[in-house]
Amino acid sequence: MSAWKRLRLWGRQRRYLIRRNPKLHLAYRIVVGVVGTVVLACGIVAIPYPGPGWLIVFLGLGILASEFSWAHRVLTYARGKYDAFMDWMQRQHWSVQAGAWLGTAAIVVVTLWLLGAIGMVAGWVNIDADWLASPILS
Repeated sequence: MSAWKRLRLWGRQRRYLIRRNPKLHLAYRIVVGVVGTVVLACGIVAIPYPGPGWLIVFLGLGILASEFSWAHRVLTYARGKYDAFMDWMQRQHWSVQAGAWLGTAAIVVVTLWLLGAIGMVAGWVNIDADWLASPILS
């Protein structure tokens, strides 16, 4: 038996023991709910930025789906819509694809400006422009 199969069997046995104890089962579901929600929220925040935003969203939904049937339904639906959108985007003219990339870049730049990162980096290279300072942190 491979190590992966032994690990899965061990996990199933532990999960069975947890399910037999109602208090432990409730605590486990609460922990899964909290961890899954935190990962999901981080993924939603990361969606417009370069990197694995959608992967983090699907990971959070996957964590929640391990204990909650509603999360499994949402995960299945969201993956289908994501795949359909990506297929649609690949069929579009290059100008539409470029517009999507430019929109994503604009969201990143505006967020970095609002969080003060652009003003901070400008200070590192001795650029003193008031408009680079964050209006939120001023």
